[in-house]
Amino acid sequence: MKNSHKEATAWFDGLYKANRESKEKIPWARHEVNPLLKGYLENKKPKGDESKRALVIGCGLGDDAKALEDAGYQVVAIDVAQSALDLAQEKFPDSTIRFEKQDIFEMPKEYCEYFDFVFEAFTIQSLPVEFRERMVEAIVNTVAPKGELLVVAHKREKHFDGPPWPLEEIEMAMFQEHGLETLFYEIYQEESAISKNFFNVLYHKPESSCKQLTQ
Repeated sequence: MKNSHKEATAWFDGLYKANRESKEKIPWARHEVNPLLKGYLENKKPKGDESKRALVIGCGLGDDAKALEDAGYQVVAIDVAQSALDLAQEKFPDSTIRFEKQDIFEMPKEYCEYFDFVFEAFTIQSLPVEFRERMVEAIVNTVAPKGELLVVAHKREKHFDGPPWPLEEIEMAMFQEHGLETLFYEIYQEESAISKNFFNVLYHKPESSCKQLTQ
């Protein structure tokens, strides 16, 4: 068991560096926008000149961030691995996306309730279960009042010796416990070695609830 979340995520940087050329062995890299984010964007886009701010957590190679930019959002895309950010910037050299090395547990104060839309796909499950509730709280902190959060995660179907550590339904309820309301809840199916069932859940923050994370 890792002593800190930083120890638990340190291996990401090495994986991206080792696969810099082919990128085929980066298991979560689709090389295209996540289909569940694509579905969200097809149904809900920012209006005309109302420039909305979006956050992508664990942005990897940047495809999801680019889809949000193309939909009209001002995008901040974060990752703990600088090597991932370097690859994303090389892939989208003309983008206005702000690719930033950030730790979700140590986000700048100005990002508290800053984003109108937040996309979280598969990063919660990349950390051991003991960090789960704290990570949920950190993610909720980034969502602006009246903003939305789309969460995509593998659903735990059996014991899985992670990483990753798929989520259970009771753990998805943590988002509500930290002040969000559920707008849409779906179990999406797609073939995967981890689980064929995925959570596809859209949350809404009705009011301000930004908190200082406990250390």
